[in-house]
Amino acid sequence: MITIRKAIEADAKQIWQILKTTNSGGDSFPFLAEKDLEEKEMMNYWLANDKHTYVAIEDETILGSLYLKDNQPGRGSHIANAAYTVSEKSRGKGVGKLMGNFSLKEAKHLGYKAIQFNLVVKTNQAAVNLWKSIGFEIVGEIPEAFQHKEFGFVNAYILYQKL
Repeated sequence: MITIRKAIEADAKQIWQILKTTNSGGDSFPFLAEKDLEEKEMMNYWLANDKHTYVAIEDETILGSLYLKDNQPGRGSHIANAAYTVSEKSRGKGVGKLMGNFSLKEAKHLGYKAIQFNLVVKTNQAAVNLWKSIGFEIVGEIPEAFQHKEFGFVNAYILYQKL
């Protein structure tokens, strides 16, 4: 059975392996362009104190990770932002949807009024379909917002869901 819990420092190695694979795809995460991001730098970012970071686990194996954070400081801090990554072996098995639904409940529990995704790559149809299936709406499209590894500059969506 898959469970979701708060990430701890000891999870960093497994999370890094998932993030490294996701980043290297060059089709969904903005963290990598042409240079390789260092493990310490990425884990400092993913596990930073300004985020609520979680892992989806099954039999002590991390299948995915997510974080929630303020989308903007101060007067914009009532809206959450989030990022998600799923291991290659776990893709297509509902882990992303499980984490997405968890994040909606958890964000509300943390006092957020909505979640906004600022950069959902338009060509990442699996992600777009997933977020729409759990109630997110496309509220904007940014021309050439993402440097896709294969397609060059592609558009990205802004997605939103009121909690």
